[in-house]
Amino acid sequence: MLDYATLKVIWWLLVGVLLVGFAIMDGHDMGVGTLLPFVGKNDPERRVVINTVGPHWDGNQVWFITGGGAIFAAWPIVYATAFSGFYWAMLAVLWALFLRPVGFDYRSKIQDARWRSTWDWGLFIGGAVPPLIFGVAFGNLLQGVPFSFDDYLVSTYTGTFWQLLNPFALLAGVVSSAMITMHGGMYLAHRTEGMIQRRAARAAVGAAIIMVLTFIGAGLWLRFGGIEGFVITSAIDPGGLPDPLAKTVARQAGAWWLNHGKQPLIWLLPAMGVGGAVFACGLVMARMTLAAFVASSLAIIGVIGTAGTSMFPFIMPSSTMPNASLTVWDSVSSPMTLGLMLGATLVFMPLILLYTSWAYRVMRGKVTLAHISANEHNAY
Repeated sequence: MLDYATLKVIWWLLVGVLLVGFAIMDGHDMGVGTLLPFVGKNDPERRVVINTVGPHWDGNQVWFITGGGAIFAAWPIVYATAFSGFYWAMLAVLWALFLRPVGFDYRSKIQDARWRSTWDWGLFIGGAVPPLIFGVAFGNLLQGVPFSFDDYLVSTYTGTFWQLLNPFALLAGVVSSAMITMHGGMYLAHRTEGMIQRRAARAAVGAAIIMVLTFIGAGLWLRFGGIEGFVITSAIDPGGLPDPLAKTVARQAGAWWLNHGKQPLIWLLPAMGVGGAVFACGLVMARMTLAAFVASSLAIIGVIGTAGTSMFPFIMPSSTMPNASLTVWDSVSSPMTLGLMLGATLVFMPLILLYTSWAYRVMRGKVTLAHISANEHNAY
């Protein structure tokens, strides 16, 4: 049997894996949606773009649903506090996501230019808004979220929606949006040909350049820009029962860089974030599109991994009551819950990977204008 402290770390890693899986799998769908109105210049070209992700996008949503469910079950206090504090932001994500299923299903049902253009922009919103908001949310986590607990662990959020839109959080949003757009462009370049492929490759390279510059800029801002991180200054018991108020936390300039000094190996993650994007650009320009998509995926792992390891063990720091900050050690479910969930994960995660791999193998190959013309009533 695994001890409680080990289970806590395992679930920190597994939630990270699920978030990365969501960013890679559903992220390229969203990136394609973001590029749809710009890469496709007419209706047949836009149908080509849509059909590269049409058969898979709803299956890729499994990563999003599973990630949310894992946070709910493994970190219930984080789930409750985050969804109350980020309520309006989460609603904006939800309403943007509503446009995706109806856009995919209804867009080509009526042969009317205005109808189809409207749904094209709906798919754009459904692809562009969630990554932007997720990035803004992560930018706020790095600065601390204005919440506190009373003696009964009832949380009170004192911020507003507009406070979330601060300069650093918006920069983090640009990093996230550019990263997903880059990833979608790499995927689109792999699944298409001709002018669509060339436009997708150029868009992917442009987004990658923006991602690298803003990612480095955000890191330097955290180090030298006056944004304080969080450190635990009291003794902690990694195997103790959850109690977010049983510790002392201080704010400290440059604190988010401390883990990189303690564990130099994690410098590989930001290097992967920058290097993966750079290599992806070179590979896609050399028409090695599958390798470019893999490199783009590695860049996503590097960017998200950098944020997660920089904050460890913090999950949701509090700017108004630092001692109430939620960490890996004090915001988790019981050992039995974590153990049962781990068993279920070991069974179902391989199944998800197997059916996803099978689906992509069946649907592999280029989507072309000739394919759309020959399948007028079957394609999206």
